[in-house]
Amino acid sequence: MSKIALVDDDRNILTSVAMTLEAEGFEVETYNDGQAALDAFNKKLPDMAVFDIKMPRMDGMDLLQRVRQKSKMPVIFLTSKDDEIDEVLGLRMGADDYVKKPFSQRLLVERIRALLRRQEAVANNTVGDTEETKLMVRGSLSMDPLRHSVTWKGKDVSLTVTEFLLLQALAQRPGFVKSRDQLMDVAYDDQVYVDDRTIDSHIKRLRKKMRTVDDEFSAIETLYGIGYRYNEE
Repeated sequence: MSKIALVDDDRNILTSVAMTLEAEGFEVETYNDGQAALDAFNKKLPDMAVFDIKMPRMDGMDLLQRVRQKSKMPVIFLTSKDDEIDEVLGLRMGADDYVKKPFSQRLLVERIRALLRRQEAVANNTVGDTEETKLMVRGSLSMDPLRHSVTWKGKDVSLTVTEFLLLQALAQRPGFVKSRDQLMDVAYDDQVYVDDRTIDSHIKRLRKKMRTVDDEFSAIETLYGIGYRYNEE
């Protein structure tokens, strides 16, 4: 049974979402501020978490930053309807997805299931030997899907599940362009809708992480109006 942490200062949301997730077979922990959640996470991490952004004591952005210092745990942000800047910042900081308030609880459940499936796929050492699970080396890049490990020029790079899947999809066929729609299919289930900005934000975050080990990193090329391409070095 997967354990989901809900962090939101709106008790109505905590209660209703927790009831829905428990009915779907999940174990749920609820916290009404970021500091309370962080204190619990320092003892034991859940399988994934859903964070509101605006909360007392510690907001969702700060909580995500603290979590990302030690964990790749999947995180979904809940954002207010008009807070586009929060969505973009959250994705760039390492959130895996976001859902706008007011939201469909069915949509949230589907996104949680999609993230958990992807997390299991990259963490499961018993997965069959396919193109998606083989060790891949492309020039300075090495990716091991079964260990969820990435190195660039011999240095480790820590990626979230979404970032890993996007880089893997691009690097599998160097020189070939992948559209945003194709990358959405890689990162999200068919029933989950995301817009172009989500993919763009994940790519920006991915590039930023790669530049922490190589400030001249330029292997991922943007083709404006078309998509992205990995150029093997």
